[in-house]
Amino acid sequence: MTNQQSRPGDPAPGNDPARQDVDLAILLERLLAQAPGKTQKDLASGAGISYPTLNAWMNRTRGTSRIDPEKLRAMVDVFRRWGVQTTPREFFEAVGRPAPGPSGDEREARLLKLYRQLPEARQRALLKDAEAMLQVSRIT
Repeated sequence: MTNQQSRPGDPAPGNDPARQDVDLAILLERLLAQAPGKTQKDLASGAGISYPTLNAWMNRTRGTSRIDPEKLRAMVDVFRRWGVQTTPREFFEAVGRPAPGPSGDEREARLLKLYRQLPEARQRALLKDAEAMLQVSRIT
C-alpha cells in the first residue's frame, strides 16, 4: 500500500468529485464492470463471503457499516488478483469507516527497508534498542 499522505495536486479529503457519495454497492458495481466475465458469485466465493450477503450489500437490503474489515480486505485482494486496481481505502470509505493504516506486513517491510539502509553499527544499535523495548513491554 502506498503512503496515504496527500501530495501536491491531490484533491482535499472529501473533495474528490469522483468519490463523493460512493457507497459499497456503487464501488462493487464499478469494480465488477472492470473485471469482464466475473460475477458477484465469483467475488463472493473468492472473498469468502456468502453470495446472499454480497447480493444484499449490492441491493442495499443489508447494512454495510459492520462488515468485518477482513472481508473488505478480502474483496480488495480478489479484485487485485483479477487485475482491477483498487485500495482498502476505497472499500473502507465506501462503508463509512476511516481508512486503516498500513498492515502489519507493510509496516514490517518498511522497517526492514529502513534497517537495510543503515550502516552496520547502527543496525546493531537498533537491534539492541528493539530488544530493550521488548523487555520493557514484558514488564509493563
